[in-house]
Amino acid sequence: MAIKTSMATKARMLTLAALMLLCASLSAQERAEVALETTEGTIRIALFNETPQHRDNFMKLVRMQFYDSLLVHRVIKDFMIQTGDLNSRHAQPGQLLGAGELDYTIEPEFRLPQIFHRRGVIAAARESDKVNPERRSGAAQFYIVWGKLYDDRRLAAVQQKLDSATNGQVKLTPEMAEVYKTVGGTPHLDGQYTVFGEVTEGLDIVDRIQQMATDKNDRPVNDVRILRVKIISDPFAPKPAAAPKKAVRKKVVRKRR
Repeated sequence: MAIKTSMATKARMLTLAALMLLCASLSAQERAEVALETTEGTIRIALFNETPQHRDNFMKLVRMQFYDSLLVHRVIKDFMIQTGDLNSRHAQPGQLLGAGELDYTIEPEFRLPQIFHRRGVIAAARESDKVNPERRSGAAQFYIVWGKLYDDRRLAAVQQKLDSATNGQVKLTPEMAEVYKTVGGTPHLDGQYTVFGEVTEGLDIVDRIQQMATDKNDRPVNDVRILRVKIISDPFAPKPAAAPKKAVRKKVVRKRR
């Protein structure tokens, strides 16, 4: 007996197929990739070439081993997990974290509607709009999106908030909406925080961390630490400068008179 596929199911299948094609197109080029080896397991991340300033900054910090031994200092269930606070390396139990940042910011690189806050993407944390109206990204702290599943009613409410926050400049496309309904994410952050990468392996580790018990400041009760960040691929690393050539002294032959 043949089973009829509903129009809604077909639409979801088409949208998921479109998302897979999008991911394939984003990963078709050679990409920088790293593995976050944490106390909970390994999370593999690929960076988008469409956000080159964030990509290059992140990889620069990875080469410096900046993230090694930092804590995942902020966790909110059904929302995201955050790391990169430079003060978290030697933080005491219960210490308030989140203020540790480097002394520069990065110009936003919003790439809607191709790159948005779907589950599993990596985005840069930043100061609030009140002190940072240009929405420039912080240099070091980033978060991994978990989020929720949305229905049409909730997405309509999100669109109203986006209209207010972005003066109507950010619109959820039908394709984005379908991903938020079937995959999940945090659509209310679109066009306001720069998304610059995605989890390619270890999303189950992210899920485990986002469900952990936290204190009143959203810090996990039991520390989750990045042991080290291992570089898998770094195709855009600066090439080392060529060593200067040594001057060759020419032997001068003097004629006898």
